[in-house]
Amino acid sequence: MDSGLSGKRVLVTGASGGIGAECARAFAAEGADLVVHYRHGRERAEAVGVGQLVQADLTREDEVERMFAEAGNLDVCAAVAGVWPREDVPVWELPLSRWEDTLRANLTITFLTARGFLRQVQRSGHGSLVLVGSTAGLVGEAGHSDYAAAKSAILGGLLLSLKNEIVRIAPLGRVNAVAPGWTASPMTRAELDDPELVQRVTRTMPLRKVARPEDVARQVVVLASDELSGHVTGQVVTVAGGMEGRVLHSD
Repeated sequence: MDSGLSGKRVLVTGASGGIGAECARAFAAEGADLVVHYRHGRERAEAVGVGQLVQADLTREDEVERMFAEAGNLDVCAAVAGVWPREDVPVWELPLSRWEDTLRANLTITFLTARGFLRQVQRSGHGSLVLVGSTAGLVGEAGHSDYAAAKSAILGGLLLSLKNEIVRIAPLGRVNAVAPGWTASPMTRAELDDPELVQRVTRTMPLRKVARPEDVARQVVVLASDELSGHVTGQVVTVAGGMEGRVLHSD
């Protein structure tokens, strides 16, 4: 089925990372005109091999505004960029500085990205926005309450507010989100190299495997497409192998 994305101008943030890079490639495979954002990993962004590169620190308001100015007129925005703090820290030991840094590197940058894109939508009268959360935002994540809180806000209050606001400026505008579970990417490579951890986390999944970045990217493309998801808005697609909050396998 034709996605209708051919020739559409698409911005993917965090495209130097595993999921972001695959999102950029997936949109390019549909014939989209890509803008590929990165913060530090220029070589990784270049390795994606598609689109216009734009560098920006998305925690800085002025740089987000510059990114959108350089990106030009957009039809779609996939707000993929985010940071998972590796160290497991219970909340009673969690420094305020890490809490604030994690919220800024996930929730605040998603807000700034969404705001920048919606300002363009206000001028064009059309647009599709896809946010990227995490299963941590749906079921929590011990030792990462800062990350879980940020992703929960993205998948809850922010998403549900934006899907109602976008139609004020674009009658057919849509906002949706994906919530990846454990996904093999540069951000999680160190953890997923541990077979015992993989065995433990997949005990809650019927499919009993971690996702590939391509698995997430395909859902982002489907949600972004007006042809495939034109009557879908305010929804969260969970890409986690059917993960539940209980053990499904005995070994």
